[in-house]
Amino acid sequence: MDFIDLVTQVIDLRSFSNLWYWIVLAILWSTLSHWVMGIPYHLVQRARRGDEDSARDLQTLAEVNSRRIVELADMSGTAMMATSTFVVTALLVLGWGYRVEFCQAVVLLLLPLILVTALSIRTAMVLRRTGFENLPIRLRNHRLIVQAMGIVFIFLTAFWGMYTNVTISPFL
Repeated sequence: MDFIDLVTQVIDLRSFSNLWYWIVLAILWSTLSHWVMGIPYHLVQRARRGDEDSARDLQTLAEVNSRRIVELADMSGTAMMATSTFVVTALLVLGWGYRVEFCQAVVLLLLPLILVTALSIRTAMVLRRTGFENLPIRLRNHRLIVQAMGIVFIFLTAFWGMYTNVTISPFL
């Protein structure tokens, strides 16, 4: 086996039959559900249980991260939305229009990431508008929505991946 064969086996563009894709998917959703707006969820849990130091840290991190998120959305939200719409549309056309499996796999990673980002922007705006009242509960609700999205998108990705692996000939 020469080097080129080894590289093409390790970096396989048939994403849904590649173990690395599923590892990336698991890490993506694990990270998204653990870091709620850039705040580790164990800090939210400690603050909900009454730990004063954790409550102060949570308040500080929530203020800093929500300000960061809202300012970024205000400054470059339109450009980010236009760019992400263009990229996802191009990947959708390549993936499903031209049947490029790699593009389908990337869409199934990027689309939920964009939705979680939009949810984080919305949560940051709500927190700032309400003066960070009920902070641990709002962050818990944010995490529950992200986890529900994770369940839906992991199911859709697994379904589409199995369908793709079953229907597409391995000899193409």
